[in-house]
Amino acid sequence: MELTKVTALMKATALELAILTGHLVLYPSGIVAERLSPATPPAALTPGRRPVLLLHGFVDNRSVFVLLRRSLTRNGRHSVESLNYSPLTCDLRTAAELLGRRVDEIRARTGHAEVDIVGHSLGGLIARYYVQRLGGDSRVRTLVMLGTPHSGTTVAPLADAHPLVRQMRPGSAVLRELAGPSPGCRTRFVSFWSDLDQVMVPAETARLDHPDLLVHNVRVSGIGHLALPVHPTVATGVREALDAGGPEASGRREEEPGATSVA
Repeated sequence: MELTKVTALMKATALELAILTGHLVLYPSGIVAERLSPATPPAALTPGRRPVLLLHGFVDNRSVFVLLRRSLTRNGRHSVESLNYSPLTCDLRTAAELLGRRVDEIRARTGHAEVDIVGHSLGGLIARYYVQRLGGDSRVRTLVMLGTPHSGTTVAPLADAHPLVRQMRPGSAVLRELAGPSPGCRTRFVSFWSDLDQVMVPAETARLDHPDLLVHNVRVSGIGHLALPVHPTVATGVREALDAGGPEASGRREEEPGATSVA
């Protein structure tokens, strides 16, 4: 491995450890479900500013989105909520059904016909299942996924004892469902993947490639898996992705731009 690659990996690993330490401190604050915002009067609805729902990854909770949520609210997204699914959940499909109920509740409470979703890791896969397999594409305008194993990850083989981990393995029944035809899917998908993500093995598994979906893949360079939902450069990219999903968005398939370096 080249010296530059080794140096970049060492920097990314040090950052991951620092983020993990901070997240362990915040983790208890995210165990309890958040208090929901009150219903929005029709006159207060902001055109083009759909509610945003944040969905965490495996063995995590809403505390992982503290910084991203702050970034979104400071930049005009006034309705941002997080969903905790139970740590006892053993089937991704069950979590997707829960997500669907929360989306419908947000729509009824806020008066918006559609929401945007940001999912980290497994959270992105849960949201994708909801959109593709449970009719969520009529309710979700943009789905942003951060380090999501679209083709399955082979990391930590000893973790296969957990059913959710098995569903994230290459060739699982859930991933085969998602790889199947999805004609007419209306949601716009944006998938951020990092070349130094050590949880996504191989790293390219976090790219979404599907012939029926409107996909925008964003390659990030210089950070690892835990940094994706907290790094300010990624937060900027998430805001831009959500804004690009406005009424003016076209129905064409989008190609991946050059790598975004955050080193």
